[in-house]
Amino acid sequence: MRIRSARTLPAAVAVAATVTGSLSWAPTASAQSPDPTPSASTSSTPRNAAEPETGGVAILKKDPGGEVLAGAAFALFDSAGKEAANGKTDAQGKLAFQDLAPGVYRLKEVSSGSNLHNTVDDQDVIVTPGADTPLTIVDPFKDASVRLKAKDDKTGKLLPGSTVNIGSGDKTLLTLTTSSDGTATGKLPINSRTGTDFWVKQVKAPEGYDLYKPSKTFKARPGDPVTVTTTNAKTATTPTEKPTAKPTDKPSHKPTPDEPGKDEHTPTPSASQTPVADETSSTAAPAPEGALAHTGADATPWLIGGAGILIAVGGGTLFAVRRRRTDDPTDES
Repeated sequence: MRIRSARTLPAAVAVAATVTGSLSWAPTASAQSPDPTPSASTSSTPRNAAEPETGGVAILKKDPGGEVLAGAAFALFDSAGKEAANGKTDAQGKLAFQDLAPGVYRLKEVSSGSNLHNTVDDQDVIVTPGADTPLTIVDPFKDASVRLKAKDDKTGKLLPGSTVNIGSGDKTLLTLTTSSDGTATGKLPINSRTGTDFWVKQVKAPEGYDLYKPSKTFKARPGDPVTVTTTNAKTATTPTEKPTAKPTDKPSHKPTPDEPGKDEHTPTPSASQTPVADETSSTAAPAPEGALAHTGADATPWLIGGAGILIAVGGGTLFAVRRRRTDDPTDES
C-alpha cells in the first residue's frame, strides 16, 4: 500500500499543475520515488502544456494529366502577412512546411516551374497542432492564343463582321467576331500536354458575302499562338435585285416654248383667213395679224401663194356669174 501511494503522488501533482496552469507545482511534480517510473507518465508533464504542439503543410503538385510537377515554388504567409516559409517541389512533386504554429496561413504559388503550366490562385491553409495539412494542387495548362482573320477569297482583303464558333468535341468554347480591321483574338483552354484538337465554323458572314459553310479543324498545344483564317466569296447579284432607274410620276417630255403658241407664230393659212366671194376685186389677201412678228421673210411665200388662190377663185366666180346672166334671157324666151 505504501508503494502504490508513492507512485501515484507525482501523477496527482501533475494533474493539479495542468488544471491550474501554475508553475509553483513544478518542484513537487519533479519529485519522484526511488522506483523508476514509466515513460508515459513523463509525457503528461507541464512542459507540453507550456510549449504548444506545432503543425505543418504537405503539398503534392500535379498537372491535369496526373503527372507530378517538380520545381514549383511556393511561399507561406502568416495572418500578419509575414512570410513564414518558402520552398520548391522535389522530383516527386512534394513540398513540406513544418514546425508551424497553429493558425490560418496564406499559400501563394510563385512559379509553376514549367513552360506549359499556369500558377493557381492564392488560397488559405489551416495549420492544426500535431498534424500536417495535406494539399494537392493541380496547375492548369497554359491557354493557347488564337487569332481569327476573315478575308475576301479573291483579293485577300480583311473583312469585318465575320462571326465564328470555336470548340472541341460537341462543345463550343469560344465565339469571335472580326472587328473593323478584320481580325479578332481569344484564349482556348488546353487539356493535354501534347495539345487539343479544335474545330471552327463560321455562323455569320461579312456583309455582302456568302457564308463559308464547311468546318475547319486545327490543333493547339499549351501556350501556342494559333492563327485561323476564313475566306468568303462575294454574294452574286442579279439585275432584278436593284432597279437601274427610279420610277417617276413626272413626264419625261417637257413641252417647248413654241408648242403652246404654234398657231401664233406659224403663218399657216386657215379657213378663217380665206377671203369670201364678195372680195374678188381684191388683188392681194391681207396678211394675218402678227404673222411677221416671228420673221418677215418667212411670210413671203405664203402671201404669193394666197394671192394666186384668190385670183383663181375670183376669176372662176366671175365667169360663173356672167354665164348665168347670159343663160337667163334664153330661158325666158
